Amino acid sequence: MELLTNPETWVALLTLTVLEIVLGIDNVIFISILVQRLPLADRDRARIIGLGLAMGMRILLLLTISWIAGLTQPVFTIAGHPFSWRDLILIGGGLFLLWKATTEIHEALEGEGEHAVESGGATASFGSVLVQIVLLDIVFSLDSVLTAVGLVDEVAIMIAAVVIAVGVMLIASGPLAKFVHAHPTVKMLALAFLLLVGVALIADGFDLHIPRAYLYFAMAFSGGVEGLNILSKRREQKRVRRREEEETRDEDRDDAGREL
Repeated sequence: MELLTNPETWVALLTLTVLEIVLGIDNVIFISILVQRLPLADRDRARIIGLGLAMGMRILLLLTISWIAGLTQPVFTIAGHPFSWRDLILIGGGLFLLWKATTEIHEALEGEGEHAVESGGATASFGSVLVQIVLLDIVFSLDSVLTAVGLVDEVAIMIAAVVIAVGVMLIASGPLAKFVHAHPTVKMLALAFLLLVGVALIADGFDLHIPRAYLYFAMAFSGGVEGLNILSKRREQKRVRRREEEETRDEDRDDAGREL
């Protein structure tokens, strides 16, 4: 009760929840793109399971903080640069993300699997998609937990923030997945964002920290520009439809006048 009545607890919970949501954006985007390769009937189930696994991994890692701290200890040195297990996980996750985003961009440009995806067919198995989600969940969870440990001392606050953040992401991931699938240019932007995140993870593994704020600002700016393009296209389509309707009405009036 003392923890609940302390105003600093709620400030810390709000701050950490917002950060967890921000850090989870790349995870949600990755899951949204992956589930599009599944049949329509399996997409929501894979999305829910993927986010559930992400929450479970974050909570599990929070309950083993001493083990997490051990991951930052150097295990070997190359050319005078020490590498820890955390560094290796981040580098491996970054390379995997680069590979996955690059192959998705290639297939989008070449049109491979496009017909199957559009018709609701599967281009990947449920198990393979879940394995890919789990692999990236490990990397994103480690990044998220290390941020939480650096901000808050109470494990209960960290777990509450993770649960709330995953709940928000679960609600937002469905509409986001549909929006990304409906707009190919937005999907390409999302894949480009994942490329940037992959580079940032590799850089972190080499102790070259790239502030995530730069990446999120670049993505938000690009997304805003693309949003304006989408609105412009919709207005143009409405003008075209209105013009076609007017032309149809004029032709009907002319036909009626000739019949008279």
